[in-house]
Amino acid sequence: MIINVQNYFDIDKKEQFAEFAQQKAKGKILTNPKLLNKEERRLYVRDTLREDHRFRIENNPESAKEKFDKLSDSSFKFFRGTSLIFYRDYSGEDNCYPIVFTIGDVHPENFGVMPNENDVPFFSVNDFDEAYFAPFTYDIKRGVTGFYLAAKANGFKKKKRDKITTSFVKGYIEGLEEFAKDDREKWHQYRIDNSPKLIKKLLKKSIKSKRDFLAKSIDLDKECFLISKKVVPLTKEVENFQKVIDEYVKENEIAIKDDNYFKVLDVAVRKGSGTASLGLNRFWILIKGLGDDVEQDVILEMKQARPSALKGLIPEKVEKEIESAQHIVQAHNTHLVGGDRFYGFAYYEDKEYIIRERSRFKNEIDLEDLGFKDFVDYAFICGKTLSQTHARSDEDTGIMEGNAEEKILASFFPQVFIDDMRRFAKQAAKRVEKDFKHFKKDHKMDAFNISTKA
Repeated sequence: MIINVQNYFDIDKKEQFAEFAQQKAKGKILTNPKLLNKEERRLYVRDTLREDHRFRIENNPESAKEKFDKLSDSSFKFFRGTSLIFYRDYSGEDNCYPIVFTIGDVHPENFGVMPNENDVPFFSVNDFDEAYFAPFTYDIKRGVTGFYLAAKANGFKKKKRDKITTSFVKGYIEGLEEFAKDDREKWHQYRIDNSPKLIKKLLKKSIKSKRDFLAKSIDLDKECFLISKKVVPLTKEVENFQKVIDEYVKENEIAIKDDNYFKVLDVAVRKGSGTASLGLNRFWILIKGLGDDVEQDVILEMKQARPSALKGLIPEKVEKEIESAQHIVQAHNTHLVGGDRFYGFAYYEDKEYIIRERSRFKNEIDLEDLGFKDFVDYAFICGKTLSQTHARSDEDTGIMEGNAEEKILASFFPQVFIDDMRRFAKQAAKRVEKDFKHFKKDHKMDAFNISTKA
């Protein structure tokens, strides 16, 4: 075909640019955020952070500032608290891969120790706030980026960072291959009796006296919270929270074993906890356990829920639109084998909350203490742990027929996939670091203060 160059240049583009101008004026997205130039990207990151934190900035500006202060500590912490920016860069991608129930926020510090249904410590993923139905690659991509940034924060050079991210993906693939051989994903847990050396050591360190654990937060004689900078008692609200807990017990079908079980003894505001969730409401609720012994008392943590950063960004719509808190609970129940017996959802003042036990077993790897070999081992274990949550996506989720691990394994060539993810980690981490530098400059100028004009 011969193109008439003269005719091409004669095409009147006025109407197209007029439409472009109107769409842009309305705030329409007209290009992938990854393709923005340096100045445009800085403004985009600033606006996205304001959008993502609007509720916190307007309703709890002190906590919002505390979160932004924390994000300015390092590029890894910035990455942890800005999942919306990360996922918007890749919205609609990877539609060729199987959709699973993703964790949504995979990184080295979202794996740890928690109690199982028998109050025994085990190691697994421990944060489900961003869980969503999406291509399995979304978890892998966020995971390799997180491990790359954390490895850099530990001072490891590029080749060692590559080995750490590669180990994470290899662990994931090996886990899928093992689960494809039998139904191990239905019952496997990393406990003290069956864990790798690194995790076994962590699990042993997590075992603490229940009395000593409670004594750090409550007056054992009066059965009420101790006052501190981060724990502010709300004793007058006990009656209101009793109604919340009664409804939580009913909605989550928790068995009541005697008349005093789940009696609310005290309530407190918990300040300054987490990274991504800083600035959202968080309460501690002291409830009566079984029997009269104070050691049977339980501290429940009630954390405000929010929609996943992945919502609306996956390549195809999943007909699973349920409320955010219930969605998070569903993720917990799907991803874990016999998880926290108290994990559930609740409502307070027309807001959704997640309830979980504040456990004496809660513990996680201190990344700064990991040498290179241990970091490689830890990445492999985390990859393998993630594979189990994806393998369980064919369990009662209604999003996939057949065997999840087999479908995932059939969607890629292992060596090619490993190399693709290694290269992805470097490019994504480089973008995060550039965004982080822009953020620090804006934060220093107070660009995220409620009174600051856009």
